[in-house]
Amino acid sequence: MIQLGGIVVLFACVFGGYMMTGGSLGVVIEAAPHEMLTIFGAAIAAMLIAGSVYNVKKIFGGLGQVISGPRWKPKDYNDLLCLLFLLTKTMKSKGLIALEAHIENPGESSIFKRFPKICKDHFALDFICDTLRMMTMSLEDPHQVETAMEKQLEKHHHEALVGANALAAMADGLPALGIVAAVLGVIKTMGAISEPPEVLGGMIGSALVGTFLGVFLAYGLVGPMGVRLKAVIDEDSLFYHVIRDILVAHLHGNAAQVSVEIGRGSVPSEYQPSFAKLEAALNAIPPDGA
Repeated sequence: MIQLGGIVVLFACVFGGYMMTGGSLGVVIEAAPHEMLTIFGAAIAAMLIAGSVYNVKKIFGGLGQVISGPRWKPKDYNDLLCLLFLLTKTMKSKGLIALEAHIENPGESSIFKRFPKICKDHFALDFICDTLRMMTMSLEDPHQVETAMEKQLEKHHHEALVGANALAAMADGLPALGIVAAVLGVIKTMGAISEPPEVLGGMIGSALVGTFLGVFLAYGLVGPMGVRLKAVIDEDSLFYHVIRDILVAHLHGNAAQVSVEIGRGSVPSEYQPSFAKLEAALNAIPPDGA
């Protein structure tokens, strides 16, 4: 919600300061619709030329994340640690055959069904199951598994950043497109050069609104939104890094609780459960869940 507050402060300070100096919003309000059409229309068109409809979908899909923030909350990290504890414990105590029943059909797994939010994330679910499946196929070299997991993480993160990168590119182009709109306004003004000064003044003011909107939107709204979206995606990606660290630690021969403790160290400090809290959560898991 702090982002919404920032937007309110942005508009209040910029337009409030303008009005305090005696400026009238009439010219801005009158010129804004067609200037916005020119600037934003050209920005979206340029983005489509440079990218695809997929980019546009990723942008609109990411706008909600700008406000809502990271998807994964403290409880989700705690659940992830518990899930991976159960899976690695099952592999250690009951063997690969017992584990296969869970990873081949996670929707029916007594372990996975305990953590529905994680199961709804297709990448997290596939990342866990595919890695464990590799282990059941006798790929037990920790370095090879870690390399394979790292490649998957890089690919997923690159794809997730499409929207944030597109917003950053749009922010870079908006000031120039604002100048384009202003130049068109100047051309229109020059075509009416015989009009009286008060009419020409209004037309020039309207043209300059294009430059103002281009710079204002770029550095006040779109640019910060792109930075925020990237920060959210970067933070959410740490959730998958915990998966990597725990499964690699397991391959190094550590006990399930030790592997999970290593993974706990990778949880962002803001969301990291204490050792005692995690131990209590693991102890609270019903015996039949293991």
